[in-house]
Amino acid sequence: MPNIYDSAYDLEKAIRESEEFTNLKQAYEAVMNDESAKQMFNNFRDTQMQLQEKQMQGEEITEEEVEKARQVVELVQQHEDISKLMEQEQHLNTVINDVSRIITKPLEELYGAPEESE
Repeated sequence: MPNIYDSAYDLEKAIRESEEFTNLKQAYEAVMNDESAKQMFNNFRDTQMQLQEKQMQGEEITEEEVEKARQVVELVQQHEDISKLMEQEQHLNTVINDVSRIITKPLEELYGAPEESE
């Protein structure tokens, strides 16, 4: 029988060598090598993390925080390099989600898809 961990490491290697990961890495480096873009991107990530933490702790997110987050998102979307980075991130996420669906198929077949059991 094949070792499941060997297969997982093969998958990791395939992701590292994929076009999607290569493109993401190049987009990430472009942002990190531009000081103002890097600052803007880090600010965006910090804002995201703060809001996620508040949500997870069940804290109320204020109108002010929502507005600030919206402004930060608008700002980064207007920056060509950051916008490209986010686009490449989305491509890789799609691949990873597809792979996740594929590898959880045996469980889905055994238990049924979540939406079927409701």
